[in-house]
Amino acid sequence: MSGDPAPESPELEATERAEAAAERAEVAADEAEDALEVEQDFLIDEQAGPVEPGPPFQRHSPFYLGFFGAVGALLALWLGQQVLMVSSTLILIVVAAFLAVGLNPLVEFFMRRGLTRTWSVVVVITIVMLALTLFLVAIVPVISEQVTQLAKNAPGWLDDLEHNSQVQKLDDQYDIIAKAKDYIAQGDFASAAFGGALGIGIAVLSALFNAFIITVLTLYFLSSLPKTKDALYRLAPASRRPRVTHLGDQILANVGSYVSGAFVVAVAAGLSSLVFLFVVGLGEYAVALAFVVALLDVIPMIGATIGAVLVTAIAFATDPKIGVACIIFYVVYQQLENYVIYPRVMSRSVDIPGAVIVIAALVGAGLLGVVGALLAIPTAAAILLLSKEVFIRRQDAR
Repeated sequence: MSGDPAPESPELEATERAEAAAERAEVAADEAEDALEVEQDFLIDEQAGPVEPGPPFQRHSPFYLGFFGAVGALLALWLGQQVLMVSSTLILIVVAAFLAVGLNPLVEFFMRRGLTRTWSVVVVITIVMLALTLFLVAIVPVISEQVTQLAKNAPGWLDDLEHNSQVQKLDDQYDIIAKAKDYIAQGDFASAAFGGALGIGIAVLSALFNAFIITVLTLYFLSSLPKTKDALYRLAPASRRPRVTHLGDQILANVGSYVSGAFVVAVAAGLSSLVFLFVVGLGEYAVALAFVVALLDVIPMIGATIGAVLVTAIAFATDPKIGVACIIFYVVYQQLENYVIYPRVMSRSVDIPGAVIVIAALVGAGLLGVVGALLAIPTAAAILLLSKEVFIRRQDAR
């Protein structure tokens, strides 16, 4: 038919196939050439070796020092703030550890009698709790009654002071006695100290909670004291571990002996004051004042003086003759305590110069109050022991 296309000739078909084969061969040649270039580049890089890093950052440059110095200062400031936030908890931990070390000699006493450490700890804690319970039941009501009686009699003592000419001049100028009478009579000192009834309740609950925490921590430290010591001693190098163990045990023994000795000295001061106050005519305040003297006598060096001044002031307000008798008694007793009782009791625990005791007590009281004063002397003894056994020996060996 005239509309059908004319058939292609064999020569045309052969030409087209040849052109297509030529195009495929050209594409294959290009791909081979590209692969060869990549392989050559790889070989060149491999022969050249690894690429050397750039120059290091200059650690002495102002930017480096300033940046990392500022970061370190901010980190130290943040850590200091965190420590201050938990300072009250840290003080409770330190007090509990101090009490545990102080009670450890009593635990070891029962262990030498055949009891295991667990049962010895139970016996010691039971004795302490019974003593506190008996104190609260038998002594606290008497102290409370006598403190109330002191508050009632204080305005009368202030009236007696008005007869003193020098006091009268000061009162005419500043109206001191009238203000003191109102302050005592209205009981505002309790509200000012604790912030009202709600503040008193919160203070009592806080004190009870702190006492509970200290008791629990003391029990834990006391029961686990050998394991805790061994764990701390293992932080020292093996070659120095026996020496560290010896010094650590000696420091802990000194602390325990110091606590026991301080308790004996305080009890002696309290009992002697109790007998003296009954004899001299202050029997209605004797138990409360003797307890205050014993409690303050625990504070090294300055506590006994504070207690003596307080008792003498109340004695003068009651009767000047009793006040003079208190001055004579406490002057004599403090000489006896400082030069006879205290050295004999403390001779087996801490052996440090008197000037160091005074300085340590003042520094400790300035840093942590009563807790710091209690910890000051054993801490000073430990520092002196380490200085003598480590630093001075090293200096003598050179």
